[in-house]
Amino acid sequence: MTLEVAIGRFFARESRRPSVGKRTGLLIQSLASQKRNEKTLDLYVSRRSIPVSLGSIPLVSRKKGQRWFGSTTSVTQLHPLDPLTATEITTASGAVRAYVGVAANDDVKSEKLRFVAVSLKEPPKKQLLQRLESGASLFPRQAEVVTLNPVTGRATEFIVDLSNENEPKIADAKILPNGTQPMFTPDDCELAESIVQNSPEVAAVLKERYNIDDITRVACDPWSVNMASEEDWALTKWNKGSEVPARLVQTFLYHRQYGQALEDNHYAHPIDILPVVDLNARQVVHIGGMDRPPPKIPTESVNYHRDLLRTNSYLETTWRLDLLKALDVVQPDGPSFEVTGNLVTWQKWSFRVGFNYREGLVLHDVRYAGRPILHRASLVEMAVPYGDPYPPHHRKCAFDVGDYGLGYCANSLELGCDCLGHIHYFDAVLPDSSGTPYVKKKAICMHEEDQGILWKHVEYRNGHSESRRSRELVISSIATVVNYEYLFYWRFKQDGMIDFEIKLSGELSTNLPSMEEDGLPTHGVMVSPGVNSQVHQHMFCARLDMAVDGQKNSVSEIDVVAQPLHPKKNPYGNAFMAVENKLETEKAAVRTADSNKARVWKVSNSSGVTNRITGKPTAYKLVPFTRGPAHPIMLVDPSSAVAKKGAFAQAHLWVTPHADDERYPSGEYTPQGDGSVGLPDWTAGNRNVAEEDIVLWHAFGVCHLPRVEDFPVRV
Repeated sequence: MTLEVAIGRFFARESRRPSVGKRTGLLIQSLASQKRNEKTLDLYVSRRSIPVSLGSIPLVSRKKGQRWFGSTTSVTQLHPLDPLTATEITTASGAVRAYVGVAANDDVKSEKLRFVAVSLKEPPKKQLLQRLESGASLFPRQAEVVTLNPVTGRATEFIVDLSNENEPKIADAKILPNGTQPMFTPDDCELAESIVQNSPEVAAVLKERYNIDDITRVACDPWSVNMASEEDWALTKWNKGSEVPARLVQTFLYHRQYGQALEDNHYAHPIDILPVVDLNARQVVHIGGMDRPPPKIPTESVNYHRDLLRTNSYLETTWRLDLLKALDVVQPDGPSFEVTGNLVTWQKWSFRVGFNYREGLVLHDVRYAGRPILHRASLVEMAVPYGDPYPPHHRKCAFDVGDYGLGYCANSLELGCDCLGHIHYFDAVLPDSSGTPYVKKKAICMHEEDQGILWKHVEYRNGHSESRRSRELVISSIATVVNYEYLFYWRFKQDGMIDFEIKLSGELSTNLPSMEEDGLPTHGVMVSPGVNSQVHQHMFCARLDMAVDGQKNSVSEIDVVAQPLHPKKNPYGNAFMAVENKLETEKAAVRTADSNKARVWKVSNSSGVTNRITGKPTAYKLVPFTRGPAHPIMLVDPSSAVAKKGAFAQAHLWVTPHADDERYPSGEYTPQGDGSVGLPDWTAGNRNVAEEDIVLWHAFGVCHLPRVEDFPVRV
């Protein structure tokens, strides 16, 4: 069974769109008039022969050396919200290197300067909207750059002005407070594993406790450290003679016992010790789990890799023979969507595709029939608390968006399984730790899907039947965060709805039963002989910058409730009705879902745009948990470190007035964070959210009680 989570369904509650019959008629006309989509062209820049899609090539204005939006009539002109190009990343990182005086050829191993992020600095919202509305043709580009100096342990934020590619300027440089830890990049994760695999101390322990000689067959999964106790905070100051704060990564260990390389499902062979490394010092600073006698490492083969099926101890050892017949998705006339640069149009829908290292896929300026609905939408955080109280698992909780970045963890998608049909791909350009750009091919997939019947009715008196097929536009990305796969799908529907669906797959993070559990897990499930998988939650947060028919919106909560008996108003006891309550302040807008009341949240226009039938303001509704059962808010104790940093998951809805610097609900920097910044801090002032430019923060998730069937891979 596939486990699916939905952010909720948006649908036009009181819009002015045509009736379904007219809309379906327009569907037929639109399908017949669509142009066949041309394939994306690939161009190559000189540096490292990095392929870059045509839509991301920077444009040069008539004034030599200056890069602006709107300076050309090309349909692939660079929009102010388009991600940085490879050239821009190179220019920005070069400017920062020149500013701090660290040349690339003098820092080959990034020991003096590590680039955490080089990304587009999006224009301030108010300024962006004003300039777009005025038809301004010049939009200077800026990059936001985050670096880390491993020598001092200090992180710095830079703003780089890219208006003149020949003379980029540092517009701002801010050294962050001592101890602030930015995101762990893919290079950081590889470095953590390398540190452990090259540690003589770890090698000696593995040999003594488990007779493991070849440490290259030990997988080291890098996890951020949830600072759950004073002992955990003490690890940040392990080096008493140094003022450099430790940049900690804990590494869960597994022994690869089958195959010759990385094929073995190492999660079937967990090791009980837990090394903690300091990335700044590049050494192991602590090894947890040494206080228990060495248990036996499970040896059963539980493999899904095609080359190791033959080794399985109890699963199938050969491929299934009852193969499915071919099911081809064919669109002989091409797709019905059109793509111009990063602008997508389809069946009255239009939106811009964005992508960055942290949020991954971002949607800008979502409109239906030219009418605005969302200014910006993305997934901005994810907390994954594990329920095992026994050390060292009390500090096992990742904030996958803030700790690792969905963009950095994005897959390169392939036709056949990842995507099916006539596909349009968007590439992503990202920086490595040296500030050098690289391209992640096919990071975003877009295609159409048939979704069965859109609507149907039979006039039973004469048997006349009318029905229409339903089609959706699906734009998706997939991220692998260490052991888990997260599959993200934004679905645009012909009736004006938007679905955001998340599927969970990949591997369970496993461990040996804790010593206190005496071989029988109390906070998990034995998914293979000797292998425990702990109960955990996946708590997501989507940031929805609303713009329903304009920037001024209001939110109300709608419950369907039974009416009490009344001699006149409800004499037969059958009455129930929708009750609407306007949410006017931030604290009043901290809400939880209630499926017993069919609770939804309505976002209404506050600028006088009304429905011609009802006379009420036009609106969209946020409907939580439209796929699968409703799940609880975060289940940990409110006093815990996880609850403080993941406070967004203590409610299903938060509403704030828009602020350019309020981007991530657990703060800008989550590794080793204490939860002192984010949504609770912003909403403490209890600002007004009625008739304002508002942002909805929708928290939702699943509580995962693992099953034997979830191992080795979740389906």
